[in-house]
Amino acid sequence: MHHTQRQQVDTMGQRAPLLLPLLLLLLLSQLSGAAIHIPPNYQISEFKQPPVITNQPDSITVFGVEDISLTCEASGNPPPEFRWTKDGEEFIPANDPGLSVTPGSGSFATTGAGSGPMSQYQGKYSCYASNELGTAVSNEVQLIAENPPALQKEKKVTKKVEEGESVVLKCNPPFSTVPPVIHWMDRHLLHIKLNDRVTQGRDGNLYFAHVTAADNRNDYTCNAQYMNARTILSKEPITLTVTTSNSLVRNRRPLMMRPSGSHSTYHALRGQSLELECIVQGLPTPTIQWVRKDGELSEVRTSRVLSDRLLRFSSVSESDAGEYQCTASNPQGKAIHTYTVSVEAAPYWTKEPVSQLYAPGETVRLDCKADGIPSPVVSWSINGIPITGIDPDHRRLVRDGVLILKDVAFDDTAVYQCQAHNKHGTILVNTYIYVIELPPQILTADGQMYTFVEGQKALLPCQTYGSPRPKVTWEAESGAVLLDEPRVNLLTNGTLQVTNVSSGDEGLYTCSVVNSNLSINAELEVLNRTVILSPPGPLRVQPGNRATFSCLAQVDSKLTPPHIQWRKDGQKLFQSSSEDKFTFEGPYLIVANVQAEDEGLYTCQVITSLDMVEASGSITVVDRPDPPTKILISDQRDRSVTLSWTMGDDHNSPVIESVVEFEEQRFKEWGWEELKRVTGSKESVTLDLQPYLSYRFRVISVNDIGKSVPSMQSDLYSPPPQAPDKNPEGVRSNSTEPDTLVITWKEMDKREFNGPEFHYRVFWRRVVGDGPTWHSNVTIEPPYTITDVGNFSAFEIKVQTANQEGEGPEPGSVIGYSGEDFPMEAPMDVGVMLLNSTAVTVTWAPVDKETVRGNLLGYKIHLRRFGSRSHHRGRRAREPERSLVVVTGPNEEKKVLGGLTPYSHYALTVTVFNNKGEGPHSETLSFKTDEGAPGPPMSLHLDSPSETEMTLHWTPPAQPNGVLKGYKLQYQQIVESNDSPMQEETIDNHTVTQLTLKQLDPHSRYRFSLRGRTSAGDGEPITREGVTTLDGAPPSNIIMSPGEKYVNLSWVPGQRHRSVVFQVQYLKKQGSGKWQQTEKVNSSASFYQLKGLTPGSQYRLRILFSNNTFWDNEISTGGAAEMDVRASFATRGWFIGLVSATVLLFLVLLLLCFIKRNKGGRYSVKDKEEGQIDSEARPMKDETFGEYSSLWTSDNEEKRTASQPSLCDQSKLCTSEDHLDGYNGSSAVTEVNMEDSLVSQYSRPSEATPDLGTLQDSSPLNPGVTTPTPTTNGLPNSAAILD
Repeated sequence: MHHTQRQQVDTMGQRAPLLLPLLLLLLLSQLSGAAIHIPPNYQISEFKQPPVITNQPDSITVFGVEDISLTCEASGNPPPEFRWTKDGEEFIPANDPGLSVTPGSGSFATTGAGSGPMSQYQGKYSCYASNELGTAVSNEVQLIAENPPALQKEKKVTKKVEEGESVVLKCNPPFSTVPPVIHWMDRHLLHIKLNDRVTQGRDGNLYFAHVTAADNRNDYTCNAQYMNARTILSKEPITLTVTTSNSLVRNRRPLMMRPSGSHSTYHALRGQSLELECIVQGLPTPTIQWVRKDGELSEVRTSRVLSDRLLRFSSVSESDAGEYQCTASNPQGKAIHTYTVSVEAAPYWTKEPVSQLYAPGETVRLDCKADGIPSPVVSWSINGIPITGIDPDHRRLVRDGVLILKDVAFDDTAVYQCQAHNKHGTILVNTYIYVIELPPQILTADGQMYTFVEGQKALLPCQTYGSPRPKVTWEAESGAVLLDEPRVNLLTNGTLQVTNVSSGDEGLYTCSVVNSNLSINAELEVLNRTVILSPPGPLRVQPGNRATFSCLAQVDSKLTPPHIQWRKDGQKLFQSSSEDKFTFEGPYLIVANVQAEDEGLYTCQVITSLDMVEASGSITVVDRPDPPTKILISDQRDRSVTLSWTMGDDHNSPVIESVVEFEEQRFKEWGWEELKRVTGSKESVTLDLQPYLSYRFRVISVNDIGKSVPSMQSDLYSPPPQAPDKNPEGVRSNSTEPDTLVITWKEMDKREFNGPEFHYRVFWRRVVGDGPTWHSNVTIEPPYTITDVGNFSAFEIKVQTANQEGEGPEPGSVIGYSGEDFPMEAPMDVGVMLLNSTAVTVTWAPVDKETVRGNLLGYKIHLRRFGSRSHHRGRRAREPERSLVVVTGPNEEKKVLGGLTPYSHYALTVTVFNNKGEGPHSETLSFKTDEGAPGPPMSLHLDSPSETEMTLHWTPPAQPNGVLKGYKLQYQQIVESNDSPMQEETIDNHTVTQLTLKQLDPHSRYRFSLRGRTSAGDGEPITREGVTTLDGAPPSNIIMSPGEKYVNLSWVPGQRHRSVVFQVQYLKKQGSGKWQQTEKVNSSASFYQLKGLTPGSQYRLRILFSNNTFWDNEISTGGAAEMDVRASFATRGWFIGLVSATVLLFLVLLLLCFIKRNKGGRYSVKDKEEGQIDSEARPMKDETFGEYSSLWTSDNEEKRTASQPSLCDQSKLCTSEDHLDGYNGSSAVTEVNMEDSLVSQYSRPSEATPDLGTLQDSSPLNPGVTTPTPTTNGLPNSAAILD
């Protein structure tokens, strides 16, 4: 029985001080099971304890002397003494020779030495445990003594029944207060198989709903097992004989076997089990159904066993009271039985009194409340004596189960019993009032730090103990009055509570015991709360795709990294390597292959050692909708029909529109086409239809994810035919041949025929001459042609549709013309007036429209350019003619032509044209354009011979646009302020192609602009930037990488320094060798490999430049040192030299042959060309290409070019501001015009010409500029282009 003696003591996780005696430790360990709460770390030298019953006796039924055993154990200090009462009278077990008492307890048991009957021990027992602090009373138990069950002599039972009838085999076991367990078995001790037809009742009998031939047997044995008596009794076997007949077994409707009748009443006690039986007979075997008539039958609180023949309540409660109904049914009918269940209850506690320590003078209130059906009576006892039998005390008050004791004293220390009883039983609880004085102590450690997170409820413990209960106060280091703050509360256990704590609450707090010098300090630390910066959100995911949730959190730096726990619908998620469904990557959760079962609420919990925050997102699986169903056609009319359908599953994404499609079945020339769109979730639409067509419909649902598959097709529907609704569009004349009228139009769509035998009616008449009469004819397709109508005559034309049902609407007419012919005459009085060097005005007289023989569309000016005026006739003849056609309107008589090439020969003619074509050309009119400003020079190269000089090399403009008179050079220093003075050099000799500037600043960068000059003015410039180069020097920062027979030397060439030539000298330190030196090395090479060294040797290296030695160093080659061997013929020096010279001579001869072959190819063409050019062309050759020969044949130039490193590639010092397309790189020499007779001779040499990209100057002053190859000498380097 439940009682307050089982309250536990809070140990605070600390040990009692070592100074306490061992007795105290034992007492405190005993107190852990009591309601009195003495902390284990409270320091006290001695402590007494009231008696506590730790092991209660139990009611028993015994069948022999050796079975009697009643237990009663208790703790206390001093150890308690025990006594018993039997049926209210004192009972001393020690005085009975047949009983033995367990030392140190009140338990006793039989010894077997007694001689009296068992009935002498039958009765109700109570145990009392007492010491000087009070008396505890046990529960009242009952001891029942019975004789062991035994079988009486029985007759053998035989049952004889017909097949299909019901039968009951009775067991009738011997009576016992403890009901036996019944087992029906056969002679082989095998259980009789139970099912819905054969059932064992709660009375132990075996019930057959109907018997079969298989039930024939003579060994139905009832075995009664008495658990307490440890006895099994087997009754006489029963013989069951089933008789069969040849006639058909007659079916029988259900009939109740147990319980009988239609209604029964059951009384159940709260907490006990209850079983309702429903055993029926019938053929076929009836089925059972249970219902609760006054409410819903709980599937949790009940269970069905024995094929639903038994409804079991495992633990009855008051809510189970009511009416239940069992319905047994088979095809012959049904049987119904109603059960009325009433529930009563033995007494049970609703509130138990609590044991406690009290100080003298306090008021004690003990609440004792119990409930039961019927309501129990509550009474109080003190030390086992009813309070009604004790002298009244004005300090004591008992009312409604509550005992109040005022101004307690030490004499009030006692054990109080509260007892509740009704007709179903009695319960009792012991409660202790212990009046004692204990000095106050603070049990919480001093100097502790308590860490919380912002917003939490901070608790600063200050556990005290004493009797009377100590009172504590808290003070803050700042001196603020804490309890004035509404967020601060002092709990009854002394703990200081600060709700919604913030960083401003940090500091030192002091807890003190009132009226004493006891105090402790506690430090409060407040950290930043954990915040989820990127919470998971709602995700809409298609099946098979991947969903990713984020849970990025910010945590206080003083906390360890958090643990992120993901949950789905409240259940923890774990990463599984086998399924790969959930993957955790840092703050991310990845859900792979999302399916419908993955829908739900996903929560991420960020857990630290101090707080936990969470945020939730969701997965909604969305997909394209299912196709609509039930496609129906209704409300059928001549030109419309109503289509309805039923939406399919939208898969969590609402349908936003439905697309109605149709397929035409009569002509079958088109597939499925869209007919109409229906917005929202509408499921019907009226469709406009065309007559005579055969329709099938289908519907496609559309949501945000996509389109469904099409629905099933509707039935076929064909509106009746009607006359055409419209006439064709685009009626016009498409006459291209003279004397012919071709009428055409846009052919009608077959879906607009509206009926069978569709055709067109074509109408025409002259605008002038035919009067109101229309000519007409019939055709089934366009065009329709009429002949012998004259040239370019005006007609009214129209086309009307018709079919078997009638004609279409009256058509409108349009004007069309018959075919045109070519114009007969050319324009007259053609003239040209020069406007400037690039523009002229062309004039002419209009033609007679009668001669046009068609629609006058305008005039065409045919312009041809024959070449530059600076070229003689032979040169001009070789230039290809460039033609241009300018189109004007029909009413124009003049036209300005711009964009002409200055200083060129032109010729033009004018024609008139109509839709048929152009007429004859006018007489040719020739004219010349004036001089203009030249284009930019083709190239500009910079070369620096010294630190203060810069030489400029250029090539003349590709488009001189006149007679070139010279050049203008402008240059200035490049500074940040952009205000350096501009310097200018004028060159009056047009043959000059280079210029050297001196006294330049070696530390400055310059910009150079060069332009040509003609009598028309200065031309466009070409611009370059560059700096002068510095004197070169041999490298000093050399990195050496030796091998076995070589050493690699590498260095970084100096920026802006000219290349120099040096030699490497090397000396083998072993032996008495001499210094050897390599061939000349260029400083711009940045790498040199010294070969021919001896493995495993040491060498001394140095650099020789201008007869001076630079950089001296030593290296060691790898490998083992070579052993001396006898010199052979192959190692002689003269032999090695002879072989090397022979190979070198052979290579030189091959190189000369290759060069000779290439030169011969080039200059054979050049000589032939020069032989065909007269004296007028030679100055142009010298003027244009003379500077290139000197530039390519100068040895000094070759050396300088070869020795200068490309600073443009390394230091980025050279940039180009020339933005003229076609003048840089190889494009400057691509437009070369040749006579047809020279094409074949130029083809082979041009194939052998090296790529122009390989001939670029490596000077840092000329980035990206291509130097023309010598093979272009004697040829024009640009072609005159007609703009």
